[in-house]
Amino acid sequence: MKMNSDIIKIIISAVLFVLSLFLKDYEPIYFILLISSYLIVSFSIFIDAFKNILKGDFFDESTLMIIATISAFIIGEYPEAVMVMLLFEFGEYLSDLATSNSKDSITKLMDLRSDYVNLKKGDKFLKSDVKEARVNDLFIVKPGEKVPLDGIIVEGVSFMDTSSLTGESVPRKVEIGDKLLSGFVNTNGLITVKATSEFSNSTASKIINMLENSNEKKTVTEKFITKFSKIYTPLVVLLAILIVLIPVLLGYNFNEWIYKALIFLVTACPCALVISVPLGYFCGVGRASKEGVLVKGSDGLENLAKLETIIFDKTGTITEGKFEVRNIVNKDISKEELLKIAAYLEYYSTHPIALSITSAYNGYIDSAQVHNYKEISGHGIIAYIGDKKYIIGNDKLFFKQGVSVPKVDTIGTVIYIGTDKCLGYIVIGDKIKPSATNLINDLKMLNINRLVILSGDNEDVTKKVALKIGIDEYYFNLLPVDKVQKLKEIKGESFTAFVGDGINDALALKEADLGISMGSIGTDAAIEASDIVLMHDNLNDISKAIKIARITQKIIKFNIVFALCFKFLMLVLATFGFASIWLAVFADVGVTLLAVLNSLRIMKKKL
Repeated sequence: MKMNSDIIKIIISAVLFVLSLFLKDYEPIYFILLISSYLIVSFSIFIDAFKNILKGDFFDESTLMIIATISAFIIGEYPEAVMVMLLFEFGEYLSDLATSNSKDSITKLMDLRSDYVNLKKGDKFLKSDVKEARVNDLFIVKPGEKVPLDGIIVEGVSFMDTSSLTGESVPRKVEIGDKLLSGFVNTNGLITVKATSEFSNSTASKIINMLENSNEKKTVTEKFITKFSKIYTPLVVLLAILIVLIPVLLGYNFNEWIYKALIFLVTACPCALVISVPLGYFCGVGRASKEGVLVKGSDGLENLAKLETIIFDKTGTITEGKFEVRNIVNKDISKEELLKIAAYLEYYSTHPIALSITSAYNGYIDSAQVHNYKEISGHGIIAYIGDKKYIIGNDKLFFKQGVSVPKVDTIGTVIYIGTDKCLGYIVIGDKIKPSATNLINDLKMLNINRLVILSGDNEDVTKKVALKIGIDEYYFNLLPVDKVQKLKEIKGESFTAFVGDGINDALALKEADLGISMGSIGTDAAIEASDIVLMHDNLNDISKAIKIARITQKIIKFNIVFALCFKFLMLVLATFGFASIWLAVFADVGVTLLAVLNSLRIMKKKL
């Protein structure tokens, strides 16, 4: 609606201006038409300038236009005054239109949320407000509908259009047990889904909220442009005054030099910088969101382009974080009995390794038999099963208890079980993510050569994982506070990002120059502490995000240099009388439009 009223206002003003040119010999009508044309097209500019003055902003492009056009009226250049304001408003309209269209297209790409959910209530599925749904509620998704909430399919088979989130054009087949993200579109079959998130925490809501709030955190470049404009514009006004004052004092014609000063003022408008820089970052954030990377603010995008070092947590980041029993080695006892003892001892522990052992044991656990339970952080457990004392844990615990254990060379965590002697051990494995090796290669190609792993795991496991994916620098046996301390040391040497997923990574994510967390498997604490969230938990998205950030920075820097150089050229031409005031407006509008269109290339640029 705003765009329609703006263009109508411009058309009416233009018609009155053209009529005035035909009625130039009829002075009263001529002046009335010119003044009416000027007031219609400039009314909103005067209002904007007045509002800015009340805020203490005395010098912006609106103020420059008003000074220039009123001065033109004073020296009798009436048509020029009206034409300058018409061209300025038309240029602003085109710039606003281009900016608005770009934002609409980005928002449309991110139009993932559904307002309703077909929620199970009793024996029926009823169309309900999506905000009513809770975790573990059942809902159906019909063909053609968007998935309203993240969830797991419990019934049905279908194909999903995931292009709005992943950019993949080929529909993905989904069936029972598969995870769905809100924003996917169901293309054919009817499916029943169990919700794993509420509306406010769904993938779609996170993407939209982060996109909408992306401009709240300003980049160094944006802050510079703001400060630059506050210094630049008053300086331009002062120079314009000097352009008139000095020649007039030297005896030159007043009207001639004030006209040159007006051209100087119009030419100096910083519209291209003020509009294109924020738009460039907005496009960058939108493009990253389209690729499944949520950037919480444009400053995060700027920091991505500056990365020199990336530090990775191991478990859940480089590896899948899904521990499972890989091997059981027994001595003087059967494997089944060894696993049973281990399951009893680990019954009360919530550690992922403990859960993998109890999960591997299919038998009944009589917890009443376990007593005098003592869990030693970072080492293991000492407890009684019946009347017999057992130990389960790492070699350090057994060493402290005076029990010798064999040295085991394997990829995985070795858990020893014993009494006053070692009864055997269980190897717990955690699979390396397929995307990890590809990422390391991509990062090295992007000239990010310092890659580090920080892990709470032992040296053998950390070393083998690091070397397998191509990372030479790694640190092991680190507690959360140790990770932060090591991060501070590395951060002091280069611009550093930390990539993690767990609660214990939140401190490091906050401390790093840039925190990157996993969106799907990551904990709320890690996501909250981070600047960037990988919604698909795909490590390869880190290299995509860096490429997008670098493309964005490159285009924004080009816009700034191009605008400043062109402005400088026009200012020189204006000062020496080689440019008219009309040409100055055309130049300002043209540079602004070119900068805006160049910013939109970020959305389409090939990675």
